[in-house]
Amino acid sequence: MKILMFMSLALVFILSTVAFGSGFLIYEHGAAAMGMAGAFVSIANNATAVFYNPAGMAWLKGTQIEAGGTFIFPSGSVSLPNWPDPTYQKVYQLDQTFFPPHFYLTQKLGSRLAAGIGVFAPYGLGTSWPVNYPLKYICTQTTMETFFINPAIAFMITDNLSIGVGVSYIHSTLSQDLSRHVVIPSVWAGDIPASLNKSKGNSVGYNAGLLFKKGKFSLGFHWRSGFNIDYSGTLTLDKSNVPAPIQPYIPGSGAVTTTFKFPNLFGLGASYQLSPKLLWSAEIQYYTWKVYKNYTINVVYEGGAGTEQELVEENFKNSIILRTGLQYQVKENLALRCGILYDQTPQPIESMDPSLPDASRVALTAGLGYTKNRFRVDVGYQYEMFSNRTSPNRDIYPSGLGSGTYHTLGQLLGFTLGYSF
Repeated sequence: MKILMFMSLALVFILSTVAFGSGFLIYEHGAAAMGMAGAFVSIANNATAVFYNPAGMAWLKGTQIEAGGTFIFPSGSVSLPNWPDPTYQKVYQLDQTFFPPHFYLTQKLGSRLAAGIGVFAPYGLGTSWPVNYPLKYICTQTTMETFFINPAIAFMITDNLSIGVGVSYIHSTLSQDLSRHVVIPSVWAGDIPASLNKSKGNSVGYNAGLLFKKGKFSLGFHWRSGFNIDYSGTLTLDKSNVPAPIQPYIPGSGAVTTTFKFPNLFGLGASYQLSPKLLWSAEIQYYTWKVYKNYTINVVYEGGAGTEQELVEENFKNSIILRTGLQYQVKENLALRCGILYDQTPQPIESMDPSLPDASRVALTAGLGYTKNRFRVDVGYQYEMFSNRTSPNRDIYPSGLGSGTYHTLGQLLGFTLGYSF
């Protein structure tokens, strides 16, 4: 029974590490939009419209192809001022680089109809910490990946208004490494590395949009649906350092299943041509993160060792993101862009930990676009400044020893290559 209790606690911490939030939402799937802080729902004037607002496809001509990706460079640390060993009173995340790619293809079908497809990864990232730091019992490394295939169609309702709808096949994997401290009274006490490797799940999602343009003014709306993913995977314990007489008392693995709920996304934006060369855009987005209230972990241990079921509370809140950007057309084939955004975290302090040290943030963006005949290249850069935030780290130690303040920064560099014919 003590072993089963240990396994259940391990899984609580493992699966809580993929608690989504702004920190695991990747919205940068087109460098032109990225340069304007993502305020693109009312512009959607290239093939990335499949992601940002499918209604924009109806305004595109001929065949449009866009492909690229975003390099993401997170950095952060946690200060543990109450920890007795000064060596670990400040711990830095290990260096990581992520690269979610994107690809889009759109085709005009007659005067009013268009179709397209997009491939992108809007939920992901991860964290990595030193193996032996004090919070290793929560996590040492976390990785989550999603993969969307999103066909869509768009139709011009009038000369000024278009509509677009799409459906997405979604595939997701998650992995997590941590250490757990196991005590078998009067026999042995020690740490065991535990990992959840490539737990997988699939789902289906939907998106729809509207785009109105008249004169210098544009108004856009986009909805991307929430969805549920049923994950299944295997928890594995590395017992290589456990004394041989003790190993039979510790299960080597267990089958894990759980279901996570992802939020709806609503975006409403407007843009205005301030002058022949200067375009302004603004957008507000609303995320229904409240659906991520809790989840249940189900475990079936190997060798008939028993089953466990654990309810994990997360209690996320709905959140907003505010975006605004400018584009200045230096020449007919050269555009400069900039923007700023505010991203409100949905994550409460109680469920914040080193697996996802999320916080509200402000980001500054810049970018450029260059066109040569049928070819286009867009480049975008984003610098994210997170608010410092203090968390009890799930109270895994008594007397607040594990309480820590997180300091996080992020840099993103994106590019998109385009071709039209």
